[in-house]
Amino acid sequence: MNSPTPCSRSWSISEDSLKRYVHFASESCIQELLSASDSNRFGNGNDGWKILTLDNGVEISKRRSGSLHTFRSRWLLKSVSPQQFITVANAIDAAKQWDGDLVEAKYIKDLEDNLSIIRLRFGENSKPLFRNREFIVYERRETMEDGTLVRTRRRILVVAVASLPKEIAAGLHPKQNNAIRGLLLQSGWVVEKLEDDSCMVTYVVQLDPAGWVPKCFVNRLNTKLVMIIENLRTLAEACPTNGVTVSTQE
Repeated sequence: MNSPTPCSRSWSISEDSLKRYVHFASESCIQELLSASDSNRFGNGNDGWKILTLDNGVEISKRRSGSLHTFRSRWLLKSVSPQQFITVANAIDAAKQWDGDLVEAKYIKDLEDNLSIIRLRFGENSKPLFRNREFIVYERRETMEDGTLVRTRRRILVVAVASLPKEIAAGLHPKQNNAIRGLLLQSGWVVEKLEDDSCMVTYVVQLDPAGWVPKCFVNRLNTKLVMIIENLRTLAEACPTNGVTVSTQE
């Protein structure tokens, strides 16, 4: 019996429609990131977050809703400014920390100055989580003062990243191999300016174990989150502080 033919359906979408979709999706993602970065700030709330690690300025928390697992990593980075960290807090640099065997990482198109579509592709030698996976994601960056979730206003930088639906992704970038398009439901950074060129960094990633994440990996994710931020902190410390802008342009 012949094996079923994989579905290759793709959606043709106009530039304006794509921009409206990504704006709506990224705005929802940004609000979720802001809420996660503010909630249970001092570890004494009751909003569903379970603290897994709290030591030396590092907090790793986990929250589950149905089959969805959301992880939050929060670090106090001393002597690292928000501008320094934001230069490496992007989809491509984060992907390299997840798996060093990143075959291809490039910007497909810029919808606006702060809104881009990115392709991430991993190869045969990647870890099982990423082996032969392809992600077509949006990346949106915002600088804002947030006074809606806390009593005092916060000067923050937000980077929101998530996968586009497979049908839209196929229309933007047809598959050129047998790579399986992955699903990253939500991820991103909230970087809050503190005193003395320090910053509070919150990294949130939402995964679906029934989709692209093996269940056995979920229990080890907290360790990986620590490694990702530690590696990005090292990169950020090497970045110059003068003339840094929040941009996704290459």
